[in-house]
This record gives sequence, C-alpha cells and structure tokens, in this order.
Amino acid sequence: MISAVIPIFNEEDLIDELVRRVTDSLEQTGEPYEVVFVDDGSTDRSVELLLEKRKENNNIKIISLSRNFGHQAAITAGLEHTKGDFIAVLDGDLQDPPELIQQMYDVLKTGKFDVAVGYRKERDDTHRRFLTRVFHFIFSRISNLDDVEHTGHFSMMTRRALNAILSMHEKTRYLPGLRSFIGFRQTKIEYTRQARSAGESKMKLGQLISLAADAMFAFSRIPARFCLFLGITGVVIFFLAGIYVLVSKLAGWAPTGWSSMLISIYFIGSIQLTFLGVLGEYLFRIYKESQNRPLYFVKDIYE
Repeated sequence: MISAVIPIFNEEDLIDELVRRVTDSLEQTGEPYEVVFVDDGSTDRSVELLLEKRKENNNIKIISLSRNFGHQAAITAGLEHTKGDFIAVLDGDLQDPPELIQQMYDVLKTGKFDVAVGYRKERDDTHRRFLTRVFHFIFSRISNLDDVEHTGHFSMMTRRALNAILSMHEKTRYLPGLRSFIGFRQTKIEYTRQARSAGESKMKLGQLISLAADAMFAFSRIPARFCLFLGITGVVIFFLAGIYVLVSKLAGWAPTGWSSMLISIYFIGSIQLTFLGVLGEYLFRIYKESQNRPLYFVKDIYE
C-alpha cells in the first residue's frame, strides 16, 4: 500500500487540481493507496472541498488539526496516521509534481533503496530563491548531513525508514534533516520545482527564517563554536592592545581621549551579546523539549 501525506493550509484554490493529480499518479502505480490530507487550521473552504472530494474517493483521508501548529507538525501528524508500506510526502502547493510519485515508487520497490528524495536541479519559481539557496548552502556545510542541499520535503520512503524518523520525538523538528540523519540507502530523483499555479505562499519570511534557525541549531554546534572563536579572537586582540597601551605609556606617547576605551567596551559588549543570544537560542529549544507538550492536537479525523 502507498500513502501520500499532504499538509494543507488555506489552499482552496488548488484543491481540485491537487486531488486530481495526486490520485491519478497513485492510481498509475496499480497499488492500493491512501491520500492523507492534514488540514493545519485552515480558515478558508479547504476542508469543505476535501470532504466533497472524499465522497467521490474513499481513499482520501482527512486529519483536521485544532489550530495552526506549523508545517513540520502537520507533516508529522500525517506521517503518524499513515498505513502504507511506502510513504510519500509532498506539499499542497503543487510546486513539487505529484507525477514523480510513480518514479519514486519504481525505485523503492526494487529494494535497493529506502528513501527517494526529490532533488531540485532547477527552479521555475523565483520567489525567495536566493534566500533558499543561501540557507541550503550554509546548512549542508555545518550540519554534517549528506545530500541535504537542493532538497526539501518532497520524498518517498519505506515503512522502516519512516519508523526511524518517528522514533525521534524532538519538538523542534526539521524533517529533511531528520530524513538525512537516519541514514539507510537514499537516492535522488531530479526534477524542476514549479511556480505556484494559484494562490500565494503561506510561509511568511519570518516563518522561513524561524525554520532555518531550527534546522541549524538542531543539527549543528557551529553557532556555539563560532561564539567561542569570536571570544578567543576578542581576547587576543585586546591582549595585544593592552601591550600596545603599556608600551606607549612607557614611551610617553600614549593616545589621549576616550575613543579607544569606548571602542573596546563596545567590541567586548557586542561579543557578549552575540554569545548570550546564541546560548539563548539553544536554551529556548531545551526548554521546549523539557515542556514535553504534544506537537499537535487533532480536532477531527475523516477516514
């Protein structure tokens, strides 16, 4: 059985085309399937339209969350409610072509791989392209994870790969990172990421930055190590500056005024604030883990 997990948030303009293309692709596999739509607190007619589609196709399953818990929580909710032996994940904006599900399944059913990841060789969408590339470039180099550059959530995995991901219960989640972290045998399926055919992106710039921060702090110690190196650099600079001031006083040509002192204070203060800020990011995530709150709450399930 094949399961497809699709998070939805205010996508009423795309529901008809999304359901048609996803079900057509799954039917082409010739295997039993289910499509698990996770409504992440939509305020439009998304759920209503999905319920109408469900009357026509009982392979459609709808999980309605009690409010908007975020993209990562919605995908996790869908993954935890799947029954398939092969599980596909794709966003509900149709920028990742559902037609590739057939190709991913063909690769996985050979038994040679456990994960097939969509690899974005090109992007037709220009929106936020530069920031996305910068994030993937940095994250791939500081996370010590393989094959995370130019990839997103679009993928298919076997049940044992999914079980490995679901065994990790952290609250601050970046699913592409978790997917790479589990290892197993993974392969890439190249595709061109499409521009949106309707509607607007529901991920605001602030949410994207927050997700990027979660990814970096969850999979790397580089931010903390950067603060350490910055602090050591400051110590070395001001040790040399102290020697310079001492020699200049003994030589009788010490600079007058407060400029050098103020610059020193500001520089040391900025290092301390940077260090405290990075520590705060780690402490906040530790605090969230210690609260141990559920990642999401389900309001209704239609299956």
